[in-house]
Amino acid sequence: MTSLDNIVEFKSSPEIKDKLSAYGNVKTFAEGDVILNENAYIKAIPIVTKGTIRVMRTEEDGREILLYYIKAGESCIMSFLGGIHHDTSKVKAIAEEETEILFIPIDKVSLLIKEYPEWLDYIFRLYHKRFEELLDIVNAIAFKKMDERLLNFIKKKCELTNSHTLHITHEQLANELGTARVVVSRLLKQMEDEKLVTLGRNKITLV
Repeated sequence: MTSLDNIVEFKSSPEIKDKLSAYGNVKTFAEGDVILNENAYIKAIPIVTKGTIRVMRTEEDGREILLYYIKAGESCIMSFLGGIHHDTSKVKAIAEEETEILFIPIDKVSLLIKEYPEWLDYIFRLYHKRFEELLDIVNAIAFKKMDERLLNFIKKKCELTNSHTLHITHEQLANELGTARVVVSRLLKQMEDEKLVTLGRNKITLV
């Protein structure tokens, strides 16, 4: 059994939280574990109850780009849509830290939509949030320079971990931003010269 108190939209509906807990299966993932692979069939919808998931898209040449993060109390709208339509996943989901997930079987998801209007409202809220985040990604790629994207990305990662220091390699940064490691290394050195960050071994600290 797990707590669903982080799902703000359900706080006024103890009944649906009880249903989710009864229908769901709780699993815990370690940092770096792959929760869902691209092209895999979606049999259950994940609701994050603790931790954070990063959702990535992989190109044919193996390059990856970060789409968005899923935090406690949220779910993956791509899983909702793919699962309901019996489609395969178009994204890869990875545990950003130790993460606990409540998996709701697809058939129960459809049942909840019919029985509880607040469940459908929850889905629409998530859809709206993810759509805005994806628009931000498109805007950043189309109109922002890589140095600005990199700095914004570091700030966002630090906010997620509630820390000024980010433990990550240049290769990982490059993969999540969809660019080359040499580009990231050059820009980080430039940022250090401008006293925006300080660099250490697999470590970046915001100044």
